[in-house]
Amino acid sequence: MDEVTIRKAVREDCAPMLDLIKELAEYEKALHEVTLTLEQFMEDGFGNAPVWGAFVAETAGEIVGISLFYDRYSTWKGRRLYLEDLVVTEEMRGKQIGKKLFEATTDYGKSNNYSGMVFQVLNWNEPAINFYKKYSPKFDDKWLNVSVEFKN
Repeated sequence: MDEVTIRKAVREDCAPMLDLIKELAEYEKALHEVTLTLEQFMEDGFGNAPVWGAFVAETAGEIVGISLFYDRYSTWKGRRLYLEDLVVTEEMRGKQIGKKLFEATTDYGKSNNYSGMVFQVLNWNEPAINFYKKYSPKFDDKWLNVSVEFKN
């Protein structure tokens, strides 16, 4: 296997990153819910007021994994990092790429004075749950996920 490099994402990475996001959505049986356009994704990450950051895993010039995150604020804990997506292409799983991406993200959070990191994992996604358990997370069974959709 070629060397895997973990680096901050740049604008030119957006198309392959969006492909990985769609790969994750397909795995989660929710591809139809991805309505984000490439143009909006690029603007949201690299426009005048970026709202997300990311690390990419690259090997042989190809992006094979991403960790996408953004700021969250807790009135109890202060600044928190929210890990939106951690994705590695199916063919590259099991090669420690997810570990490298996750640890790059936690290192980023620590070095930028975040008080911690939060994220969600589907209750049926055993491989992901087992991956995260290696980091001694606190799984919360007291809160329900809630969302409100805005129609433009």
